[in-house]
Amino acid sequence: MTRYASVLDLIGNTPVVDVSALSPQPGVAIFAKLEGRNPAGSVKDRVALSMVDAAERDGRLIPGEANQTLLEPSSGNTGIALALVCRLRGYHLKVVLPTNVSPERRQLLVAFGAEIIDSPGNEGSNGAVRLAQSLSVDHPEWIFLYQYANPANPLVHYLTTGPEILADVPEITHFVAGLGTSGTLMGVGRYLKEHRPGTQIWAVEPPSGETVDGLRNLDDGYVPPIFSDNDGERLLDRRVIVRPRESIEWTRRLTDVGLFCGLSSGAVVAGAVKCAATIDEGDSATIVAMIADDGWKYLSTGAWSDDLDVVVERAKATIYF
Repeated sequence: MTRYASVLDLIGNTPVVDVSALSPQPGVAIFAKLEGRNPAGSVKDRVALSMVDAAERDGRLIPGEANQTLLEPSSGNTGIALALVCRLRGYHLKVVLPTNVSPERRQLLVAFGAEIIDSPGNEGSNGAVRLAQSLSVDHPEWIFLYQYANPANPLVHYLTTGPEILADVPEITHFVAGLGTSGTLMGVGRYLKEHRPGTQIWAVEPPSGETVDGLRNLDDGYVPPIFSDNDGERLLDRRVIVRPRESIEWTRRLTDVGLFCGLSSGAVVAGAVKCAATIDEGDSATIVAMIADDGWKYLSTGAWSDDLDVVVERAKATIYF
C-alpha cells in the first residue's frame, strides 16, 4: 500500500464508479466521480489547497511566519477544506458562515480550528460573501482568497480533475456538474473541450428563486467572476434545471447503487439522468457526473429517513451544503 507524507497528498485521484443502473436509456452509461473520498470530504479540498499554494507562490502567504490570517465566506465545504489546509500549514482561518448552516458544518470547522464569523441566515451564501468582502476592506492585513474569483479554483480542475476523468473514462461524451462557483465546470470543461473535442458540458442549477444546496442560478443576479472570466456562456453546452425535491429524490436513489452522497450530488445525478433521456433510442453515450461530497455531513437533514415533503420544507430554512 502507498505511504503518504501528509494527508494533503491524498487530495485528488478520486475514484469513478459505474452507476448506469440509474440510466433511463440502455445505451447510455453514467459514471460518478466520487469527490467525497478527498480527506476533508469534498471536491473543495482541491480548490482550498490550490488557492493556498498559489498564495504562497505569489508571496501573499509566507510559510512559517506567525500571525497570518485568511478570510473566506462559505456555507460548508470550502470552509471545511480550507480549515484542514490551514491547520496543517499553520495559518489562522476566519470563515464567514450563515447562521442557519447545519450543525455538522459548524462542528467540522471548529474541529479543524477555524474561527467562525456569523452572517445573517436569511441572506444565505450571498450574504456571507457580502460580509466577507466588507471585512476584507476593513482588514486589508487578512488574506482574502475568495473562491468565486480566484483563478486557482478553475485551474486546479483543469490540471487535475479533467485529466483524471479523461484517463478513467476516455469514451466520455458528456460531463455534468453543479453550478456553484463554476470552478469545476470551467476547469474540467476547458480541459475536455481541448483534449476531447465534442464533449458536451452540462451545468445543473436550481430554478430562479429556489434553493438547491450548493448550487446557484445565474439568473438570480450573482454571476461568479470566474464564470465570466472563463467565458462560461460559450463553454457550457446546456444549463439544466433541477428542483429541490428532485435533488432529494435522487440523493435517495443513489443509495440504490450503494452511494451515500450529499444533496447537491442528487441534483447532479438528476441532471445526468435528464441528459441521458435526450439521447436517441439506439444511440450510445457516456456521461460523467460530478459527485461533490458524501452524505455523512447531511445526516441532520433527515434526507434519507424523514417524509420527503418534510425534508423539502426543512431545506428551505437550513443550509445543508
